[in-house]
Amino acid sequence: MNKHLKQGEVSSQVSSWFPSSNFVTTGSSITPYGLQLRQTLLSTATVVIPSGIKWVYAICVGGGGGSGTSSGAGAGGIAWGWTPAVSSCVVGAGGAIGTNSGNYTRYGNIIAGGGGAQNTSGFLGGAGGGAGAGSTNYWGIPGGAAGGAGVKGNNGSGAGGGGASTTNGVAGGAGGDGISGGGGGNSISVGALTNIGGVGGSGLAGGGGGRGSSSTGVTNSNIGGAGGNGFNIATGAITTGGLPSTAASGGTGSGGGGAGTAGNGGNASGTTGGAGGLGGGGAGSGGTLGGSGGNGIIYLYY
Repeated sequence: MNKHLKQGEVSSQVSSWFPSSNFVTTGSSITPYGLQLRQTLLSTATVVIPSGIKWVYAICVGGGGGSGTSSGAGAGGIAWGWTPAVSSCVVGAGGAIGTNSGNYTRYGNIIAGGGGAQNTSGFLGGAGGGAGAGSTNYWGIPGGAAGGAGVKGNNGSGAGGGGASTTNGVAGGAGGDGISGGGGGNSISVGALTNIGGVGGSGLAGGGGGRGSSSTGVTNSNIGGAGGNGFNIATGAITTGGLPSTAASGGTGSGGGGAGTAGNGGNASGTTGGAGGLGGGGAGSGGTLGGSGGNGIIYLYY
């Protein structure tokens, strides 16, 4: 298993080298054995493949979901495998602030969908925003269902988002873990106890954290949920989710952004949620303004 893909190799040879261990779970490598990372594509543009290279191994990451004032958003979907070499691609942008899902990424026949926005489901492997379901990915690995009120979302390819809590002092549900992490649910209620937003789920890309808030004038503090962690596919390093903010006297604590495959999630600031990290991180929820999702990315090996 120490062969490298060479110029002029035919598809039957490529197929015979495809290692079954590439079908893996969160935290494991999905990079191909014996090949080198040759290109990292950050935008939709012309792709230059050397003459003689007919097949490449692509890892595609969809854009993370954007978030507003509701719940954390889900991470973008991730798909991988062999595909004929082509000279064009689509790199999905992260969802804009508000109820905007991330956009899909595609190279050849490999396609990854975007993460869900607040309270919405992901697609083509994307994770759900808080209270939204995750989705089945390119390889047919099923997604996770959304969590109920204050309950963690279910694990899956695209994990489910955590459920919101309206009971004072009960935290929002955490996002599920998976290949793509789900968004954390909010904790919003009136009372003297602290409300804490659900943390984002972790995966190769992480989901955004939810917010914690109560009515103005109540003397308790409120805390957002941290963004979920990710995994840098190129280096093997852990990428970290953004930190939440804390508010006193009945204010709003906002959620941190989820980490992407190529960048850390953004920290929340006051009533503004953190942005998702580069490579599909989901955005955190804010009191007045959420964050934008992390842009997608493509890794090409040959």
